[in-house]
This record gives sequence, structure tokens and C-alpha cells, in this order.
Amino acid sequence: MKCFHPFSPFIDEDSQLLILGSFPSIKSFEDNFYYAHPKNQFWRLLSGVFDEKTPTTIEEKKAFLQKHHIALWDVVGSCTRENSLDSNLKDIQPNDIEKLLKEFPNIQKIYFTSKTAQKIYKKNFSHVKLPTSYLVSPSPAYAVMNFEQKLEKWKETL
Repeated sequence: MKCFHPFSPFIDEDSQLLILGSFPSIKSFEDNFYYAHPKNQFWRLLSGVFDEKTPTTIEEKKAFLQKHHIALWDVVGSCTRENSLDSNLKDIQPNDIEKLLKEFPNIQKIYFTSKTAQKIYKKNFSHVKLPTSYLVSPSPAYAVMNFEQKLEKWKETL
């Protein structure tokens, strides 16, 4: 099934960090915001890094991101897929991340929440001169580490 990214990047002129995922999950499509699957650990990990209460509503999530100058988007703008797993993304067309960075020049660093996102970014935007880092995947499918181990890695990286 051909899918197009369902929502805009979450970013404003004060954003300094850009966190890039691969492509929204089916649950994120339904909820119309990033990392919506209840088993995805993204919001718990991010709030753990800043030692704050985990935001639950979209409004709380947006306020949290703004408070910490964090922007969110995904590397993939359109693709063919059967489910939410990165391994099933086919016919990938990237989002125009370079254009986004020109529009929001305060971004100082880019982080990836999946190896797939990092790989697609490097393939298409390796010429962009911003530092990048990989955040251990918050996906429940990534079970190599438990939550506490992931949180420690996120704290080290962010």
C-alpha cells in the first residue's frame, strides 16, 4: 500500500535539536502525531532524559518539545508498506530535510530513532554539515535492551 507522510514536521524557530524517525506507525497515522503507539517508549525515554512527567496528550507532547527546543519529523516522505515495521518500507522517497534545515537554521544537531532513518538520511543528505547521532530505538520491536538500558543510552547521547 502506497503511503504518504500524514503530518507536517513539528518544528519552530526556537528548535535546536531535530529528532528524525523513519515513517509514522499506523497508530501514529490514526492519532495524527508522532510516536503514538502506546508500547513505543519514545515519550517515556525523552521525559526520562529531562526527568519530567511523561506527556500523554498531543498538547502536552507539543509543549514538552517546545520547552526543550526539540523538533520532530521523519526521513521518509512516502513509501509502500504493509505494516509499521521499518523492514517493510519499500519504494522510499525521502522528505526534503535539507529544505527544512534551511528554513530553520537554529537546528544544531540531528538524532535518529532508528538505523533505517539514519541509513536513509546518510544516503540522501550526507552532504549536510550538521552533527548526527543515533538514539537507541524506542520501538517495542527493538528488544535487545530493556527500558532502563535504553534510557541510559539516551541520556548519554542527548
